[in-house]
Amino acid sequence: MTVPAPRVRRRPSVPGRTLPLLLVLALLAPLGLLFAQTDGHTGDDRDLAARERLGVRYLRALGPVTDALTDAQTTAVAGRPVTRAALTAAVEQAAQVDGAIGDQLRTRERWAGVRAKLEALPERGLADPEAAFQAYGEVTDLLLALHRKVREASGLVRDPRSDSFFVQDAIGADLPAAMVAAGRLADVATLAPNRPAADRPRTIAELAELRVAALGPATDLVDDLRAAVDSSESTDLGPTVLTPLDTYQRAVEALAAFSAPAGAAGPDPVQLGAARRGAQSAATQLRQVILDQLDALLADRLDRLDRDRWLARGAVAAAGVLLAVLAGVLLSTLRRARRRAAEADREPADAAAYPAATRPDPPMSPGNGELLAVGGGRAGESERWRPFDAAR
Repeated sequence: MTVPAPRVRRRPSVPGRTLPLLLVLALLAPLGLLFAQTDGHTGDDRDLAARERLGVRYLRALGPVTDALTDAQTTAVAGRPVTRAALTAAVEQAAQVDGAIGDQLRTRERWAGVRAKLEALPERGLADPEAAFQAYGEVTDLLLALHRKVREASGLVRDPRSDSFFVQDAIGADLPAAMVAAGRLADVATLAPNRPAADRPRTIAELAELRVAALGPATDLVDDLRAAVDSSESTDLGPTVLTPLDTYQRAVEALAAFSAPAGAAGPDPVQLGAARRGAQSAATQLRQVILDQLDALLADRLDRLDRDRWLARGAVAAAGVLLAVLAGVLLSTLRRARRRAAEADREPADAAAYPAATRPDPPMSPGNGELLAVGGGRAGESERWRPFDAAR
């Protein structure tokens, strides 16, 4: 009789046992890389938006300085004493802002130059109106350069969103340039009657140039704000901006009408001065609205970036927990496989230690009892009886 050989359990190989765990660990690498890239991009966008808000804060402080400076220039050119209270207060406020955030925007040196020029302006009107016009013109040029510096250092000129980009261009470039040019236009119209007749052609050319310099940025400002409203997803930008924008546009139209060439005499200084003041008043109201809306757009962007960052971190944390649980399950499975392999190794050793002849008889089962009753003998004898014994 052929006795079947005992079945030997196959022990899983080392690569087969460690491969699932290696796959789990391999998933961590691309997951970590993806999170690092996403978190890095989100962090860069957030830093840019935060710096842009600093730029908005600085531009808000420069607005009153621009208003007070153009008013002081008009007063000085007209030969009247200059009241420096408004200009001094605006300068002090801007100095406080520069002291707080000037290092971050790298505007300290440029602001120091502007402030020195502002403080050097005489309180009384200069005897020569042309000299006053020249002196104030140098300061306004420095002030416009400071506006450009703030936009560049804060990143407003690199804003990635179309609506906020158009808004920052309107408030940081178009509006200050339009206000300064409008003030110069009105001042040249005031100076024109007192200039020699030989300078009349030069004066007319200067008035035409200043008219273009004033109306060009004003028109660009209107176009920028309308483009921002059309491209924005904000429900507050349009209703908030359009009303003061219409007021400013009407004031600019009046400025264009009164600054139009009127023969050799040139524009009426009184009417042009009134139109300039109306345009500046409308611009001041519009500037406050634009700055508030721009700051709100940047604040909303920061909130979205913060939410995206926390969502990404939460997703990575959840994925890490799931992978940790999976790794734990795999490790537990490997431990159980090792225990089973150890038990399988002990079974052949036990079989060799106890030969078949000396093994203890198996416990009697109901079937063995029935054989004992029929054969009238012991269970061992019945087991030794084989069908082939009858043929012997």
